[in-house]
Amino acid sequence: MAEEIKNKNGLVLLDFWVSPFGQRCRIALAEKGLAYEYSEQELLGTKSELLLRSNPIHKKIPVLIHDGRPVNESLVILNYLEDAFPDAPPLLPADPYARAQARFWAAYSDKVYEVGSRLWKTKGDAQSQARAEMLQVLGNLDGELGEKPFFAGEKFGFVDLALVPFMPWLMPSFERYGGFSVAEVAPRLAAWADRCMERESVAKTLYPGDKVDEFITLLKKKYGIE
Repeated sequence: MAEEIKNKNGLVLLDFWVSPFGQRCRIALAEKGLAYEYSEQELLGTKSELLLRSNPIHKKIPVLIHDGRPVNESLVILNYLEDAFPDAPPLLPADPYARAQARFWAAYSDKVYEVGSRLWKTKGDAQSQARAEMLQVLGNLDGELGEKPFFAGEKFGFVDLALVPFMPWLMPSFERYGGFSVAEVAPRLAAWADRCMERESVAKTLYPGDKVDEFITLLKKKYGIE
């Protein structure tokens, strides 16, 4: 059982294979070189007692268990890793203002998933509104990235790993449901996604867009969405 697993860092990650929020944590752990035990959770059926006990408020993944104590919510987990393992390679910049900006844009990146989910769950005016919102979100992210290789500059970091797990959802699924092309509306962001995929931590964690598309189709069938 996951509770009984021991490793030198005392870390167990409760997760679900296609979750972009869990993938954030997996990429961060890889970038920091931290060993951990992975515990795949059932989200579409009966949830495990371990998950319900570890996250009784939201009852969802990801949950990072460190020496028996749970930490919930992906961005909270990323910040926790910064604090709990100060000797590991940092994800956040040293400057306080730059750190604040990184946290802001990492939180903002959640809109890609939130708005994108409305693209495949809705039709008509609601879908048109979601499309307009998505184009604005992508434009804002593309503008913040600018001509930099990564959001913090030359180095892959906090905002990059927070945002990049949404890319296989965005391309091709959100694109198709929204009737747009990321390469056309946010070309710098599209090129950035390709650069991120060259990193081992990202390439080994993310699934191809067609696998994500299959999962979205499964969700549509489960929830009776035509």
